[in-house]
Amino acid sequence: MVFTKDEGAFITLDEGSRMTAEFRKTITNGDTIAHAVGANLVNAILNQDGCNGIRIYYALDENGNKQLVLVGVDANGDDITSGYIVDQTLPCPLSCSQKNPLNA
Repeated sequence: MVFTKDEGAFITLDEGSRMTAEFRKTITNGDTIAHAVGANLVNAILNQDGCNGIRIYYALDENGNKQLVLVGVDANGDDITSGYIVDQTLPCPLSCSQKNPLNA
């Protein structure tokens, strides 16, 4: 598989708010709806030699809480497992944005 740096697509706020609203209908009030990660960690992954993007894995931490694991992806679409791997992103609720169409 070739990984070109153009994987994914931009969407409108309307599309994103519809999708996040549908997700919130499937969970219990207070469950994790989002995660935030700092630019320095994202940039560290992206600035690795041969990195063409980021893959995000769904994960559970040792307490059973939803978490994300981020890893660089090379031009072949393979994870760069010898480089930076990010965890301990900030879950919402706890670290949430002000109310907006994506989280209301």
